[in-house]
Amino acid sequence: MQVNYPIKVQAIRTKGRPVRLYVALPLALAAAIDLEPGETVQWNLLSRRELHLLRQPKPPSRSNNKRKG
Repeated sequence: MQVNYPIKVQAIRTKGRPVRLYVALPLALAAAIDLEPGETVQWNLLSRRELHLLRQPKPPSRSNNKRKG
């Protein structure tokens, strides 16, 4: 399955700091992969023209580790 979501890279300019680049993940794309706020992701640089976004494993839920008693 290949779906395209064109986006623009934005610049964040803060006085006295270097320019930072910002890329927003479209909500439709996040919903398509069930991405949730707070998840950890990692960019893998494959070439100057290609990046892969990898989701990191979620830590075990604390509610599963609690003992009843």
